[in-house]
Amino acid sequence: MSLMISVSGIRGVVGKSLTPENLTSFTMAFAAWTARRKRDRGGENALDKPKIVIGRDTRPTGGVITELVASTLSLCGCDVVDLGMATTPTVEMATAAEQADGGLIVTASHNPVEWNALKMLNENGEFLLADDVELLLEIARDHAFEPAGWDRIGSITADASYDAMHIDAIMKLDCLDRNLIAGMNFRVLVDGVEGAGSYILPELCRRLGIAEVKTLACEGTGIFPRNPEPVEENLRETMAILRSENCDFGIIVDPDADRLALVCEDGTLFGEEYTLVACADFYLKHRPGPVVNNLSSSRALSDIARKHNVECLSAKVGEANVTEIMKTCGATIGGEGNGGVILPELHYGRDALAGTALFVQAFAEWKQANGGGTLSEFRRTFPTYFMSKKKVVLEQMSKERIATIFDTVASNHPEASPNRLDGLKLDFPEGWVHMRPSNTEPIIRIYTEAGSKELADSLADSFISEIRSASDAIGASDR
Repeated sequence: MSLMISVSGIRGVVGKSLTPENLTSFTMAFAAWTARRKRDRGGENALDKPKIVIGRDTRPTGGVITELVASTLSLCGCDVVDLGMATTPTVEMATAAEQADGGLIVTASHNPVEWNALKMLNENGEFLLADDVELLLEIARDHAFEPAGWDRIGSITADASYDAMHIDAIMKLDCLDRNLIAGMNFRVLVDGVEGAGSYILPELCRRLGIAEVKTLACEGTGIFPRNPEPVEENLRETMAILRSENCDFGIIVDPDADRLALVCEDGTLFGEEYTLVACADFYLKHRPGPVVNNLSSSRALSDIARKHNVECLSAKVGEANVTEIMKTCGATIGGEGNGGVILPELHYGRDALAGTALFVQAFAEWKQANGGGTLSEFRRTFPTYFMSKKKVVLEQMSKERIATIFDTVASNHPEASPNRLDGLKLDFPEGWVHMRPSNTEPIIRIYTEAGSKELADSLADSFISEIRSASDAIGASDR
């Protein structure tokens, strides 16, 4: 497994693709990139030491990697604010609040425990854009960095106050009504998958007014009790426990708490695509404006946008790409169909905590308006689509080969108005298919959506066959 590099940062398997050498190299490159960017911005503090905020999830390797990263930054002349264990959105907010020059988060998000990563943030607490990543890679490749002299070594300061700041900022949202939520006497199961959300998420639920918060895998051990990606096949036990505990709903996050999944009272999933849909439908009542998702997200958000008479735009997959479009169009809310909600009123980053607050308020208001009701009934008020998410592993994954494969597939379907913004997306009357190489794994991801699960699966399978056929044809021509 090679080191994966994208706008999300670098990630790999600790001791294999993610080594002390490349961690140090990328950290030094980030320090140099940050210092260069600080000088380019100018101002009276342009020559001061860059300030970098760091935080980590709970993985067993997170502590030692954070120590290495913090020490490397300090030796490169950066002042470091170490939040310790913190969610990705908390680090994003802290970077802006500290008026820092960048941020680093030691987390591999939904990847298994043997993985870890560095997520890189700019001075706004936002992920780097592709051009910034290219410049940083150039610095790393050319070793265009150097340690600081003895008299320019930076400081390392611990600050554990930002969990409370994050919760306080959410509780100040005008659209929230704690008394209404408290009056619902919700009984809720929170599954933190032993990640960075283990403590902050239950505390937020209590602050929101949820009457009873049952916790599962919220000790923060970093030893994930299951595959940590919050998708249906990994949540069977959580869903069964929720039913046995007679909870009104369940809240599940990934290890760094930037993705939110919800489980209904009957143990069925609300649907990760519908986290953003429900939050947007609620929030647009309070603050109308454009909404943004990515090309792999459900058509349901477009339906909600039409309902509120606002524009819906789609970006390339990746949080940085979504936020870039959101800023351009002045979006009120946005995110991705993996349970990621971005609320600019707080910050430009996927935030499972903000999503939780909006969702709980939305459900409480719906219950009040309808004289009661369950979450599964609330789910049925939204447009119904079904998605299939599959993948293709190919022996060769060069950019040129993938481009040729997509050219072949697109030429087979000219009626579908092929979109090449991000891989290849084809829109049909009965549904759509989006094919793109993963930023984090050596695979081609296949996303489809249609009016039934059977049709979505069939659509995915047919394009998997087309991709393999195109790949085989290229292989035959090479021989």
